Amino acid sequence: MFKEFKAFAMRGNVLDLAVGFIMGGAFGTIVKSLVDDVIMPPIGLALGNVDFSNLFVVLKQGTKGAPPYSTIAEAHAAGAVTLNYGTFINTVIAFLIVAFAVFLLVRAANRMMPAEAEAPNTKDCPYCRMAIPVAATRCPQCTSELRAA
Repeated sequence: MFKEFKAFAMRGNVLDLAVGFIMGGAFGTIVKSLVDDVIMPPIGLALGNVDFSNLFVVLKQGTKGAPPYSTIAEAHAAGAVTLNYGTFINTVIAFLIVAFAVFLLVRAANRMMPAEAEAPNTKDCPYCRMAIPVAATRCPQCTSELRAA
């Protein structure tokens, strides 16, 4: 059983999947930083100094402190139950960026791959030079008998 597992794990596509998974995780942290540190601050500034990461609604006030809470961390420290829609907005934007980057990557990879040539479905009759199906054994034009390929 160990030999079978080793053969499975060492196959090229499993190793490629592992490398892709690791690279995807690293790419995810880069995108998270891009959204949180580069994209959202100017958007928040344009909307009147809104910090999307701290947009939330208090569903139930905390037992350790009364509202208003200025941050999600402060609300959680007070034991409040919150609906963190700002974090959700950041996550959706991060997803859209990742999806767009993957789209661009797949698009570039598809352009780099050579187009597969289709197998011809016709051939020329050696006697009359008319196009006939590849599997034909007799030419429909000149009725010549054709040798099998």
